[in-house]
Amino acid sequence: QLHVTMSEKNELAKSLEMVQNELQEKESEMKREISEYKDRLLQAEKEHQDRLTETNQKNEVEIEACHEKISSLEHFISSQKLEIEHLKSNKEQLNNSLKEANQALGELLKIKVR
Repeated sequence: QLHVTMSEKNELAKSLEMVQNELQEKESEMKREISEYKDRLLQAEKEHQDRLTETNQKNEVEIEACHEKISSLEHFISSQKLEIEHLKSNKEQLNNSLKEANQALGELLKIKVR
């Protein structure tokens, strides 16, 4: 009986040791997998951050180009408004000169008719 019990004990001890070894192997494998996933996650986050930074830089350049274009267009519009005012003033002066010339011509015609 003692011999059978001792034999069973030894078998159970071997089984326990095998189970513990399997668990340690699984634990090691899981730790390795977790480490790999963490590395992949960090790499993905870095790539995402790099793309985000690159996109932000491109957007800033485009925004600056748009600001410059807006400023240029505003300057052009301003100069066109000044040109329009200048042309209106010239038109008014020409109209006044034409009016005076017509009046003078009218006076001359009256004098000639007399």
